[in-house]
Amino acid sequence: MIKKMKTSVKRWKIRTKLSILMLAAAIASLSLFWGIWSNMGNVWDFLCRFPSITWDKNALIEELEANAKYYDVPDREENKEAQAEFKSFFAPKDEYTGLYVYEIGGEGLFRAGAYPEITGRMVYGSLLDAGYKISSGEIENLDERPMEFRNGKYSVMIYSYHAMKIVYPYLLFSVLISVGAFLTINLFFINRRMKDVLCLKDEVLQMASGNLKHPVPDCGEDEIGILAEELDKLRTALDENIRQEEESRKANQDLITAISHDLRTPLTILNGYLEVLQLKKIPKSMEEEYLARCLQKTSDIKEMTDKMFEYALVFEETEAVNIEKVPVQDLLEILQENLDFLRLAGFEAEVNIEESQGFIKGDVVILKRIFNNLFSNILKYGDKKNPVRLTFKTEKQQLKTTLINTVKKELNETDSNRIGLKSVEKMVEIHGGELYVLSEADIYTTQVSIPKGA
Repeated sequence: MIKKMKTSVKRWKIRTKLSILMLAAAIASLSLFWGIWSNMGNVWDFLCRFPSITWDKNALIEELEANAKYYDVPDREENKEAQAEFKSFFAPKDEYTGLYVYEIGGEGLFRAGAYPEITGRMVYGSLLDAGYKISSGEIENLDERPMEFRNGKYSVMIYSYHAMKIVYPYLLFSVLISVGAFLTINLFFINRRMKDVLCLKDEVLQMASGNLKHPVPDCGEDEIGILAEELDKLRTALDENIRQEEESRKANQDLITAISHDLRTPLTILNGYLEVLQLKKIPKSMEEEYLARCLQKTSDIKEMTDKMFEYALVFEETEAVNIEKVPVQDLLEILQENLDFLRLAGFEAEVNIEESQGFIKGDVVILKRIFNNLFSNILKYGDKKNPVRLTFKTEKQQLKTTLINTVKKELNETDSNRIGLKSVEKMVEIHGGELYVLSEADIYTTQVSIPKGA
């Protein structure tokens, strides 16, 4: 239940991150918009330096001052004739400019004026009206200049609405920059997560192609990170399963090879005993003993075939073996039996066996396999011209059996006893012992050391 709850919380992480990011991006975008928009006046002031882009206020003022001395300012606003004559004074202005003439000093009464034509289009709800409201009146620019007319000195108020030209382009620019910042922040986050998704896709394709060695990179702690972590665990598990399967297949092949190697030795010995009996090369008194040995070998072969799958423990440590107390005398009998057949095969043997009592903890069948393998190697690779030396002694509670033989001169390099020795080594390890192998020139030495039971 706890695991499910944790998973549920993690599933919301990307959604939560994206929600928080969108909120922060919205705040940042609105702040950016306000900052850009509030500087519209400064932008307009900068553009006013380029009359070709905006308008030349100074040129207008100079022209008005030059023309003022030829005009009489109307004495009052209601004087229609004077107003009509004075109207041409406002001719230099454009539709974005308003000019108003006031008295200087006193009450500063209005005498004449010309409204900017653009304001006539500022109907409530129109784009110009909306632009004026959005800009909070910043599009209105006022300049007051005293001018000398023919009938006296008056104040001329110059109202400029030229900034209206940039309200909508500047508004569009501000909105685009703000929206662009909002989208950039969010798309940057989404792009990063998409890169992780594409990375996972590449990892899956690599796994599908059989490459299970490349680790899946860390993608954070959200859902994509969990997916990457689980995918890496899957990769590791698949790699381990395939490796174990290959090892198991190889172990089975080694097992079959080792078993066939082990069975060949008692079969060869049995065949030798039967040939000797057939040729009648032994005294009548020894026939019964040889027949008993033949029966014993058939019994050994049967035990080996019955326990074939138990021998897998040579390659699989988890298998169980029949460990019991085995008298040292039984071990000596196994050695004597192999020595007898070695002599029948034409080898001479120098034997040095110390008497020993007690027992060892082991499996009789496996013990027979150990020494059958070692003597089989001598039969196959040994040189009959030199005697085989067998030594058996007890040293520091270890039963040490040493075999020394001369290797055939004509031994082909492709011949090998590695399979048999590998099997022997693992079987000796099952009994808690050690196998020592030494090859010098044409002298080959093997020693089996098995601990004596307490």
